[in-house]
Amino acid sequence: MKLSKTVVDAAEPKAARHIVWCGELPGFGIRVEPNGVKTFVVRYRAEGGGRSAPRRQVTIGRYGTITPAQAREKAIKTLAAVELGQDPAGDLAAKRREMKVTALVDLYEAEGCVVQRGLRQGEPMKPTTKAYTLARLRHHVVPLLGARRVSEITEGDIERFVRDVTAGKTAKDEKSETKRGRIIVRGGDGAARKVVRDLSAVLSFAMRRRIITSNPVAMASVRKTDNRRERFLTTGEVKRLGKALDDLEVEGTNPKALDITRLWALTACRRNEIAALEWSSVDLVRGLLIFDDTKTGRSVRPLAASAVVLLKGLRERAKRDARWVFPAERGESFYVGTKGVWPEVVKRAALPGVTPHTLRHTLGAAAASGGEALLLVGAILGHSNARSTAIYAHVDRDPARLAADRATAGIAAALGRPVANEAVMPEAANDAA
Repeated sequence: MKLSKTVVDAAEPKAARHIVWCGELPGFGIRVEPNGVKTFVVRYRAEGGGRSAPRRQVTIGRYGTITPAQAREKAIKTLAAVELGQDPAGDLAAKRREMKVTALVDLYEAEGCVVQRGLRQGEPMKPTTKAYTLARLRHHVVPLLGARRVSEITEGDIERFVRDVTAGKTAKDEKSETKRGRIIVRGGDGAARKVVRDLSAVLSFAMRRRIITSNPVAMASVRKTDNRRERFLTTGEVKRLGKALDDLEVEGTNPKALDITRLWALTACRRNEIAALEWSSVDLVRGLLIFDDTKTGRSVRPLAASAVVLLKGLRERAKRDARWVFPAERGESFYVGTKGVWPEVVKRAALPGVTPHTLRHTLGAAAASGGEALLLVGAILGHSNARSTAIYAHVDRDPARLAADRATAGIAAALGRPVANEAVMPEAANDAA
């Protein structure tokens, strides 16, 4: 059967990688990964062919990026070169051994930006994750290692690279052509740990492409994860945060930025899960946030009563057909002004170094220290992994919502927000009774 678009579309993933071969052009096939990714390949025998000749395989391109017709045309050219005595795969391998780090980063962008671990392993990175990853690689790795051949990078080079990034050798603040007008790159210990993790993923990708035989990051004496001490706020610090928000509101600061901050604290959601929140994800009747597509897949989060009260007020003031909970001041997107307001918030509250993620960790810490089961803490935070997801799927939303109420009570009180009561959520109050 000819490997047409219909055949490619019909090729279903299996538990293990498999190849569907073309019956019309021998050696031309589509490789189907367990996660559904499909890639065109050409397989042939080198050195004149025959059973004793080494078998080679050339990757043509990913389906979706190129069409079956384009892949077939390239496969024909590759097989024709083999008939003339050439070894395209061997030549490519030799060429890639001479590849420089800059070219490898480009190849990684085109073919290698996939999730390495967890439920989404093997799936393409989220656009934002991919953008941040490539930005770190191009701002730190390319300036320091870009001109080096990938095959020549050693453990010592990796250790020196980490020291240089930590010392700020790649830091810069310069004009750009973007709307914001500047590119600001900061080095330091945290940046070094993040980018060496990214570099390790790139070099592992190079191993899978047979460009190198080992990953020097694995043998280098560097810390590859962000094992920093998690910061969370005390009740007194949350009170200072609440007062700073109230004071800024009186002074005329945009209320969207302030309400986004309050919801960060009351929901433990990630930054853009609130800033880019859509009304279609808000279920005020059941007290839930339902995200169809987060960094860990579909996620359902219980809302505490204090968060429900805030969201109900916003819903009453919003346009009937509004898409965004916090629409932009101009245009059709969501509000992005919190970045300009947040520095003033932490300055007023005397909370240097605190980030929006600190508020997420604060609620998680409050829940855990309050005696909530780790399963319910995970439900509040929207955590998901291969071991706990099956259990999480059976969690009753009412107990999880009650846990959110209990965990959020102190934070809500410190922020001066309403806490759970019968008038707000009678069904939750009855469950508690």
